[in-house]
Amino acid sequence: MSARNSTQETPSTTRTAGDAGWHVSRYNIAAQVPGTKMTAIANLFKGNCAEYTPIECYLLSVLEELDENHPIIERFAKRGIICKFDEQAALETMGRAACAGSHGIGLTICPTMGCNFDCPYCFEDHFAGKMSADVQDDVVALAGRMLDAAGGSNISVTWFGGEPLLAPGIIESLSNRLMALAEERGGKYVAGIITNGYLLTQDVVDMLERCQVKSAQVTIDGLGATHDATRHLAGGGPTFERIVNNLRTLKLPFKVHVRHNVHEGNRHEVDELNEFINELAKGSGNEIHYYPAPVTGSETADERGKQVGLLCDSDASEIGVRQEAGRFSTGRGHYCGANSIWVVGIDERGNLQKCWEAVDKPQISFGTAHDWDPSDPFATASNPDNLTMYLNTANPVPDDECRECVWLPSCVGGCPHKRLFSGRQCIAFKDDPESYVLALHARIGENKDDAAQKDDAAQKD
Repeated sequence: MSARNSTQETPSTTRTAGDAGWHVSRYNIAAQVPGTKMTAIANLFKGNCAEYTPIECYLLSVLEELDENHPIIERFAKRGIICKFDEQAALETMGRAACAGSHGIGLTICPTMGCNFDCPYCFEDHFAGKMSADVQDDVVALAGRMLDAAGGSNISVTWFGGEPLLAPGIIESLSNRLMALAEERGGKYVAGIITNGYLLTQDVVDMLERCQVKSAQVTIDGLGATHDATRHLAGGGPTFERIVNNLRTLKLPFKVHVRHNVHEGNRHEVDELNEFINELAKGSGNEIHYYPAPVTGSETADERGKQVGLLCDSDASEIGVRQEAGRFSTGRGHYCGANSIWVVGIDERGNLQKCWEAVDKPQISFGTAHDWDPSDPFATASNPDNLTMYLNTANPVPDDECRECVWLPSCVGGCPHKRLFSGRQCIAFKDDPESYVLALHARIGENKDDAAQKDDAAQKD
């Protein structure tokens, strides 16, 4: 061999991005930014939305042909619009893990199923009665068993009903015992409440603060008579002025989320009510936030024969886009606590449910606070099928169309309760991804001159 041949370098080999395993995410949705040449792309798995130039969009379209060391790859990968793993398989793994993984427990407790309101769209049957001392003992004992089985120490409680503030003494007594239980185990305790707001007084608010309630949801259905048309007292009578006065005059140490149940009769007041709530927050000094939510049908409301007019598809899409864009986040493998064995609802009789839309329906309870032990969850359940049917709605959902849908990281198959009892309900704007992307783009506030700032803002939101 000649000296020349012995010193000759072997040509370096390069791989394409495709050869290296990179591919465009299956969970990208995109929209042209009006008035510009830019394209907004949201990745539903990563929970990121950003602007891209025409050149960047071209590079994305030929990704697998690029050199694996092309500088654009790092940027695309950071934002999640490309990846080198199976995102669908990851979501399914996250769904399985959600059924059992926990650092603590979640309890939705109904001290009473009675209510002082009679709202026509309510999904519950209300009946008199308050949680007895014996059932309260069962709740505390159940919390201890759940912590033991979960290997956790944290307790999260949502006070629900009925109207939970019809039984403030039970809230205070049980809170003290559950807070002590979390403290004994070196854990944290946090609580929230869903209330109509009518019975709030400063004494009640101070009690809730002592009970470590950090947030409250109060529903206002519109301004004045519009609200009173659907959220009136059980015996008749208006409620708007009293609720608003409570939010305005009381010193509230917790966040208040004002839910607007949007239906055909009040959808015209969405923007006006939003402005009203913002002014109420400023004037009161309380932390009050507005969010709209479309009314959906329920068997109980339909049986009353008083169901308010539901939104048509276009209106539901508009409200749904606004609502979902406001809580844009990374993809998840489960829809809600109904998919976790460590989250349960408890009615005033001690019946256990997997969904708070079912707390008034003992016929689909899976057990009781007195008997159920999550260390042996099926042997101690009075009806194990009512437990497993909810857990099995976690991703991977037994629905091929859902599993192949681009929206899967966000909707995760939809509400488990609705899927089980009224059929799959897809998001209202499923066929209008552009509106959702533009809502995300507007919310995140892209700064196209500063890519680093864009990435940071998108990740924070």
